[in-house]
Amino acid sequence: MRRDNQSNVSEFLLLGLPIWTEQRGMFLALFLGMYLTTVLGNLLIIMLIRLDSHLHTPMYFFLSHLAFTDISFSSVTAPKMLMNMQTHSQSISYAGCISQVYFFGFFADIDSFLLTSMAYDRYMAICHPLRYTTIMSQKLCFLLVIVSWVLSFANALLHTLLLAHLSFCGDNTLPHFFCDLSSLLKLSSSDTSTNELIILTVGGVVITLPFICILVSYGHIGATILRVPSTKGICKALSTCGSHLSVVSLYYGAIIGVYVSPLSSDSNSKGVIVAVFYALVTPMLNPFIYSLRNRDMKGALGKTFCKRR
Repeated sequence: MRRDNQSNVSEFLLLGLPIWTEQRGMFLALFLGMYLTTVLGNLLIIMLIRLDSHLHTPMYFFLSHLAFTDISFSSVTAPKMLMNMQTHSQSISYAGCISQVYFFGFFADIDSFLLTSMAYDRYMAICHPLRYTTIMSQKLCFLLVIVSWVLSFANALLHTLLLAHLSFCGDNTLPHFFCDLSSLLKLSSSDTSTNELIILTVGGVVITLPFICILVSYGHIGATILRVPSTKGICKALSTCGSHLSVVSLYYGAIIGVYVSPLSSDSNSKGVIVAVFYALVTPMLNPFIYSLRNRDMKGALGKTFCKRR
């Protein structure tokens, strides 16, 4: 790929968040705290799952990969945003921008596939408990994770290569705090119809198909729960799905807010604010959801700290 033949732009300017200059220090501290909470909280989940043998199950295997992905996902945008806020700089190099587009899409796609794998795991555990251990083998779990990484890699690479072949000869200002793919397409002086078609088809499938699989899984889970005669059995079944449902709601709710709502709005600032929720808030909340709503995680946390004393 030879950038000089495709673009005269050597860097892009990120307008960042719609905040007043005098409030920059407060928001810098806030977002730094959120990013550190995301990293430390998800690292804690990974550590607990590795240390507690009771958590060596398919569900927590997927959760540990989700925690790692959330750390990586936040790290794609947060450090650059924090550095720009600290140095009062708005620039990002062409190569850095293209790289940010790739890794943002890559880890976002992995999140989607991992949430789908976790939904399938809950479906097997509740709807087919007698076959659960046989079907959800270690081999299948590794296969599902590997497929998630490979598909995400291919999808992100496709969008990035198509983007790299576009020309940027005019305005280089992005009304965002990171290099958003849709914002970059609007700046391009080339024909972006192929890019938009690929986003609509391939990108849509990568997000929509896993979401449909999750809905189908929980549809079967709901039907199975309704056939359980005892209230205790219903509560136990719901307790195993509550955390995952909360994370799914946050993830896909944020996607709808970022990529659907702004289309009907003339304000870029609203889209940027929702993108902050998607890129920073959601990964930060996941550790709290799984530690506060999950009895196994709370038990592992208590045992770990008791051993340290």
